[in-house]
Amino acid sequence: MLSEHRLTRRSVLKSVGGISAAMALGGGGILAAASAASAADDGFGLRIKDRNESDPRMWYYRFATDAIGWDPGVNVLLPDDYHTSGRTYPVLYLFHGGNEDFITFDRLHAIRDLTAGKPVIVVMPDGGRAGWYSNPVNSNTGPRNWETFHIGQLLPWIEANFRTYAEYDGRAVSGFSMGGFGALKYAAKYYGHFASVSAHSGPASLRRDNNAVVHWANVSSAAVELAGGTIYGVPFWDQARVSADNPMERIDSYRNKRIFLVAGTSPDPTNPFDSLNETHVLAGQREFRARLDSVGIPHESYEEPGGHFVRRHLLERDINGVIDRLRKA
Repeated sequence: MLSEHRLTRRSVLKSVGGISAAMALGGGGILAAASAASAADDGFGLRIKDRNESDPRMWYYRFATDAIGWDPGVNVLLPDDYHTSGRTYPVLYLFHGGNEDFITFDRLHAIRDLTAGKPVIVVMPDGGRAGWYSNPVNSNTGPRNWETFHIGQLLPWIEANFRTYAEYDGRAVSGFSMGGFGALKYAAKYYGHFASVSAHSGPASLRRDNNAVVHWANVSSAAVELAGGTIYGVPFWDQARVSADNPMERIDSYRNKRIFLVAGTSPDPTNPFDSLNETHVLAGQREFRARLDSVGIPHESYEEPGGHFVRRHLLERDINGVIDRLRKA
């Protein structure tokens, strides 16, 4: 959904779902890939075009990549003691919603404040204004392969340049709105990557209500991301791609994960954007939760008053839950 606001490691190349992702593996434990003072380097198809490492916690990068037709960026929010502790940390990949970017999302929701004193690295990448955390069927404005950028390039780049646990129990993914969908999609499609997944007002069912989310992904991406191109194709959809992305069709892929879901119960009836978005999110998450329950997959879920926005207290609860679930720093 669109948000209203606007080595020392042994590496193997593992192909998952058609995307080659470098997976860093350790023997008895994961060793640090980057020293406290080292600067990040190019790699995994990413060429650093701009950077700012002057802030002790927030390191910023912008890349040239063949996956995206412009230079996408990322904020890497480090723990307070990253430069002095020598410790290795779990990582939370935190995705923004539509019609905003990673910088706006971070500032709007004060992620720095929410993670102060917490032993976790938070990675907040660009995802496009309506990129839907996907490789589109077609684009009329150059490549916009966000899935390739995130999974095939950025994830291994982070693990090569920062002291992270490059393993299932070292990674979580969370997001708001369109980013919540991206989190649910990646956690299922790349099962071995993430031990925790969270969706804050993120749609969990692509095909319900006459395929409403598929239509919305196509319409919004055509309008603001792909210059008439679409995520799933028109007039005929790539049905295999829809099924691969649809959380409702990948239920077994959520086994043995921490699952955290949030939806609003009373969107503003005078605001069509808020009402349409959150009404569908709520219904889709209820359907998703019922399916999880039916096969005995536990989850943590919240329905709260209000519409389509990030609830700060639940985002903080989510971050604390991520830290509890993942391998400790």
